[in-house]
Amino acid sequence: MIASPLPDLVGRQRECAALDELLIGLRQGASQVLVVRGEAGIGKSVLLEYLAAQASRVTVTRAHGVEADMELPYASLHQLCAPLLGELEKLPTPQREALRVAFGMAAGDPPDRFLVGLAVLTLLTQASETRPVLVLVDDAQWLDQVSLQTLGFVARRLFAEAVAMVFAVREPEGRAALGGLPELPIRGLDSAAAGELLEATVGGRLERRIRDRFVAEMHGNPLALLEFSRGRGAAELAYGLDSSSAPSIRMPIASRVERDFVSRLGSLPTATRTLLLIAAAEPIGDARLLVRAAASLEITTHAAPAKAAGLIEFGESVRFRHPLARSAVYHGAEPEERRAVHRALAEATDPVLDPDRRAWHAAQATDGPDEEVAAGLERAADRARQRGGIAAEAVLLERAAEVTPDRWPRGRRALAAAEAHFSAAAPDRATELATLAELCPLSALDRARLARLRARILFARRRSDEAAPLLLEAAAQFTAAGSPLARETYLEAIGATIFAGRVHGPAGARAAAIAARGSGAPPSGSEAADLLLDSVAALLADGSETGVPALRDALELLVHEELDSRESTMRWLLLAPVALEAFIHHAWDLHAWDALSSRAVRLARDIGALSALPPALVYAGGVHIHYGDFGEAARMIDEADALAEATGHAPHKYATLVLAAWRGEADVAAAIIDEARQQAEQRGEVSLLGATGYIQGVLFNGLARYEEALEAARTGIEHDGFNFTGLSLVEHVEAATRCGHLDQARASLARLIELTRAADSGWARGAGARCRALLADGDEADGLYRTAIEEFGRGGVTVEVARTHLLYGEWLRRGHRRALAREHLRTAHEMFDGMRAHAFAERARRELLATGEHVKAREDKPASALTPQESQVAGLAADGMTNARIGAELFISPHTVEWHLRKVYTKLGINTRRALPEALASTPAGGTGSQGAESRRRAPGSPRARPRGPRAR
Repeated sequence: MIASPLPDLVGRQRECAALDELLIGLRQGASQVLVVRGEAGIGKSVLLEYLAAQASRVTVTRAHGVEADMELPYASLHQLCAPLLGELEKLPTPQREALRVAFGMAAGDPPDRFLVGLAVLTLLTQASETRPVLVLVDDAQWLDQVSLQTLGFVARRLFAEAVAMVFAVREPEGRAALGGLPELPIRGLDSAAAGELLEATVGGRLERRIRDRFVAEMHGNPLALLEFSRGRGAAELAYGLDSSSAPSIRMPIASRVERDFVSRLGSLPTATRTLLLIAAAEPIGDARLLVRAAASLEITTHAAPAKAAGLIEFGESVRFRHPLARSAVYHGAEPEERRAVHRALAEATDPVLDPDRRAWHAAQATDGPDEEVAAGLERAADRARQRGGIAAEAVLLERAAEVTPDRWPRGRRALAAAEAHFSAAAPDRATELATLAELCPLSALDRARLARLRARILFARRRSDEAAPLLLEAAAQFTAAGSPLARETYLEAIGATIFAGRVHGPAGARAAAIAARGSGAPPSGSEAADLLLDSVAALLADGSETGVPALRDALELLVHEELDSRESTMRWLLLAPVALEAFIHHAWDLHAWDALSSRAVRLARDIGALSALPPALVYAGGVHIHYGDFGEAARMIDEADALAEATGHAPHKYATLVLAAWRGEADVAAAIIDEARQQAEQRGEVSLLGATGYIQGVLFNGLARYEEALEAARTGIEHDGFNFTGLSLVEHVEAATRCGHLDQARASLARLIELTRAADSGWARGAGARCRALLADGDEADGLYRTAIEEFGRGGVTVEVARTHLLYGEWLRRGHRRALAREHLRTAHEMFDGMRAHAFAERARRELLATGEHVKAREDKPASALTPQESQVAGLAADGMTNARIGAELFISPHTVEWHLRKVYTKLGINTRRALPEALASTPAGGTGSQGAESRRRAPGSPRARPRGPRAR
């Protein structure tokens, strides 16, 4: 082990060895992440200092969380990145602008915090090209929330960069911070090491009983041992401490150490104590600011006694010896003393260069209502929002409401704070502030905002139909107030009923649509959004005959409407799921699904909206499932899951389920389906029952387990929802005919024809023709199967083309027309085998065997299969993208892209990018396959170019 230059590292051989290994790996170019966890005083900060001391030939950049600074957005991240900002101009433009806005260096739309994270990742990667970079973050639990989230995102995206990130987190305060990252827990010193440290500090041997008593009381906490023995000799400890300083075994270690720091303050001059209090209240550590504040309080900067007491270090910057010393100084002062210091700091802080911190100090200085202070906090909150600091905006507005003297602006500010807390994923605090706002007089528009907020909170907690009536009430209030938010809220109400899975009934989607259409709500400002609401309302209120043509009228605007700001783009992304559900399940339009989901992915990438990108990727993956390109679908779903994990969102398991169903992977699907059903019942999300019914219908039909398919598809039909009913009917007809329940099949066919009549798409016509063929005989059935193949081909629904060839071939074999049966069964087998739709391929193989044709099963070579991340990188590289562009698309660094490409070249047996397209065309599932190569070449959103299945001969 490298010898320690720090005397306090007694008994930390294991921890130092782990940190030495981290540095070795870093110097060899490997990414490293470590979270050092432990209680206050356990030695985390000292271990970070040890790491910094050993980091020769390494660039070290640091940040230090300070409790008083927690609500200033990006403050800690700015501190960490400041030494690297000379390289800012080398960042891609969207990343550079996001970072400049976040750090208050430029004005602009609020950046997505994950785009800021990608910018920080790129900045660190650029710096590591010169020499390895070590990022040290102490007291991470006290970073401002958006900085902590951003650094957590960066840590989870490190892969092949010479960057190491080490966080120190205090327990139990930081128990929830940075979960899932590699950890190094720090415990108390063992008895021998603790005794050695104690005796080294007091400068003499202690009687064993005395030593063991103090070691036991301090639980091996190094700081506690050092601070309680500092200034005391072995003789004093041998005869016992005086009663005023004797530690209580029941008192937490941190409290004992803080109390000892407080006891040292009592002997200091008054001016020195005030100086320490200024330093404790001002987290930047700017010595010049401290001098200015001290001058306004008419005290001299007499720091020598504080330095002698081992509390603080003064220089260009001001640093407390330990965070507990800062805490002791601040919390040990009287409230009026703290307010006086904050008042002095507010006066000393530049109102132009640092208006937010000035506003915060002014708020801490007030002991009662103050409109000037409240207005300053409101302006600071607006600046925080513009930088993407939603959590900081919420806290600043909350404090503004607290110090607002007049009830009217207090209610408005409390409501704004509640909305911000909800956006920052703090629904409980949002509920409390909403209650405060409700007690104040509010305008009609604010009453509507309050009603919508309460509905949103309810919907976030339980996706039942309880939220829809509240949203409808809010929409009516917006309409009465003449607000453009009315139509948006009506669309939100309809979306809530769609999740609840109810079309009919007093709280169903149809009732919401009728209310929206008769409301007379003013235009929203987006023609596409208004047309979408009108078409969905017509669909629900009048039926498909009226609604589907209206949907088609809205499509052009939805695909091409110009979006001139980040806010308008985010609003488009929020309405996209309702549009997609309508076009998928009512217009049966795969091309519209492709165009809308492709635009959603593109827009989310363009503005770095990582919260909206995973669902957009999932919808786009669904398109590729129906194109029969399971490899491309899997890559999109995997990317969505990886982004969801990196950003702390729940993964989209249902897309994984649909893919597993088409592949025939019963084991993969079973556990997820059980979990989905439990969630559906707990949350009242009936639409999930419809989704799982359809999914199991596909799965069990593919596996030829028709009784189970029949029961599952019936569940999908009976959930009475906006979506999945039609698709479930298709599965039900097939299962019912196979089980001999022809009456059930005919009833489902009749309902399917009614649902698809207005769609008039290849997908809809193909589904109707095939289901009729399953119930027909002779030439009628023959013609219907051929029609279905032709129509599904026009609609681009390749999986259904293959499936119709299978069903047609099975019907022909049962009619003893073996030669023609082989032709269609062979086509079905080739298509399903190429897709890796294993269950359907096996059905086709068994049918071919029954016709007397031997079929050799495909043997993939597992060693050559690419991982999902490798496939994503390889596919984009084959399209001609640079490493930097691929990194920006996938939210990884260019170094990680290059690392993946080297592995791809090895697996595919190539050595240049030019060879990628041809090599990928023959890669097994998990790779791209020929249809994957074709789909990648297709222009995003193009509804016409698509993979085609074989036509009927």
